[in-house]
Amino acid sequence: MKNTTRYSRQIVLPEIGVLGQQKLRDAHVLVIGAGGLGCPVLQNLAAAGVGSLGIVDGDVVEETNLHRQFLYTLKDCGKSKAATAAEAILLLNPDVDVTVFSEFFNKKNAFEIIGNYQIIVDCTDSIGVRYLINDVAVTKNIPVVYASIYRFEGQVSVFNYKNGPSYRCLFPETESLKVVPNCVVSGVLGILPNTLGAFQATEVLKIILEIGSVLSGKLLIYDGLHFQTQLVDFDKNPAAIEKGRTNGLKILNQENTEIKALDREAFLEKCLQENCLVIDIREAYEEPEWKGANVVNVPLAALENYCNQLDKEESIVLFCQSGQRSQLALAHLEKEGFTRVSHLENGIESLTIAIINGNK
Repeated sequence: MKNTTRYSRQIVLPEIGVLGQQKLRDAHVLVIGAGGLGCPVLQNLAAAGVGSLGIVDGDVVEETNLHRQFLYTLKDCGKSKAATAAEAILLLNPDVDVTVFSEFFNKKNAFEIIGNYQIIVDCTDSIGVRYLINDVAVTKNIPVVYASIYRFEGQVSVFNYKNGPSYRCLFPETESLKVVPNCVVSGVLGILPNTLGAFQATEVLKIILEIGSVLSGKLLIYDGLHFQTQLVDFDKNPAAIEKGRTNGLKILNQENTEIKALDREAFLEKCLQENCLVIDIREAYEEPEWKGANVVNVPLAALENYCNQLDKEESIVLFCQSGQRSQLALAHLEKEGFTRVSHLENGIESLTIAIINGNK
């Protein structure tokens, strides 16, 4: 270990010491999502001396991020979140090895990205991606430190820790699209994700150091508005775990070879096909607008009722802002029996940015 002066105030703790600090230096942690939760997680883990960090995020920095995502500044708007976060982390602690994945976490890249990471930190805001993280983590027997936020409230837990309960044990997969909206729709108090992200980082350090009581089989609920906390116990569900493992193995074995995620060129081609229905599942106020003769706006919450009127063999393309909501909607429609559904992988925002930059 190079320089211990930086960590002297935590090395003095008997639960850590020099050996514990070496454990942190040797640890490999993957942070999926470099937004409101991911920023404080990355800051705290890097400051604590976690030696190898992976950052996964296909999004770019926006001005609306700045009230809660403190790794970024106004001059970073339009830049890759993952790459910008890595630069900021290396300024904070140049001893940290940082690997950047400037892409969204999906079925095509999940196992490749996770590689040999020992702990996954789920800092996403997509239900579909959380199930994917769970299934891959269960298959590889990797613990997941989870958090989610909603307005003034948040929750934290640890899944797959030492053969403990998984995400699916706590949240059985729903057949409905009426899920909790993300902060774009519902709003969020800027300080809340920073509080919850610090909780997540604490759990990561405890797992690495093998100290304290890890939040396995427990859900910590935090109400920032009224400063109340609640700890809820939940049990392991073998059937839920097996479902996750089965799904993970299917992804690993690449059993589903049909292309469901469209790149820019494939999406533009679909938009020109008269026999293809292109559905914008964003809220009406979200920008940038994308219009076309075969493009309709059906917000995610209304999609289920709308699609009840459609032929299940109709060619349908879904898109949203970043590709996360459309991935969730695609999975739902497939369960309902629709056979020709695809979605724009990285969302309409990345598409319009590419067009503006001249990459048509």
